[in-house]
Parts: sequence; C-alpha cells; structure tokens
Amino acid sequence: MWNRTKAIHHLVQNANDHSLGKCAHYVREAVEAGGVTLLRHTSAKDYGSSLRIVGFQNLPRPGLIKLPLAGDVAIIQPIRGHPHGHMCMFSGKIWISDFKQWRGMYPGSSYRRAKPSFAIYRYPFVGDFPVSTSQLLA
Repeated sequence: MWNRTKAIHHLVQNANDHSLGKCAHYVREAVEAGGVTLLRHTSAKDYGSSLRIVGFQNLPRPGLIKLPLAGDVAIIQPIRGHPHGHMCMFSGKIWISDFKQWRGMYPGSSYRRAKPSFAIYRYPFVGDFPVSTSQLLA
C-alpha cells in the first residue's frame, strides 16, 4: 500500500525554490518514497500509465475537482516550448514538482496562459482504507 505521508515528506524536503526542469524525476522519487516503484519515462506527460499500474486511479472529471487531496498527482500535457509536459503532487497546501509551485498546478505563466489538458491521479484510500473512485467522487 502507498504511504502518501512519506511521499509528500520526501517531495517537500527535496523541493527547490525554482524549477530545475526535472519535475518527473522529483515527483517519481517522491511517489516511490511512499512505497511503490514506477516504470521510468523520459517525459512527465507519460507517467499516467505507471501511476495506474501501482494502483493510482485517474479521476474521471478532473475539472470538477474543486479541492485536490494531499497526494494527488497531476500529469499536464505539453505546450509549445515544453514538449515533455509537467508532473506535480499536491502537498495538502500547494502543488510541488522539483520546486514549490506557489501559483497553482500549472508551473509557470506560459502554462497558465495555455491551460493545457491534464489528468489527476489519486491513490484510492480514505484514511488507511482503500476505496473505489466512485466513492472518492461521492
């Protein structure tokens, strides 16, 4: 079972003040610090399948989610000049990748202007008990 507290702690402890262009590396390491192993990908945009393999569920309507939950992982599609997309995790307060994203899930002004599509992945548990995606959205 995945431990989101350990994953978030790892991410917070290793986050920088600015982007290093290594979001997938930092978020993958944080997810793995929580006790699962992800398949490696070159691009952040490709990590959705790896998250699903270890038990994360793709929330069916991410645009309807008003408040992300601690441990949610966002996979953001590429925009011009950023061919690998972006990957970040919600700490419970802010989105973090290789840096602390104080302005939201999109990592920079070019992403905020373009508003590319994204998917939110959530490990299916409430407290310490696994649940289904339909229960998470209820």
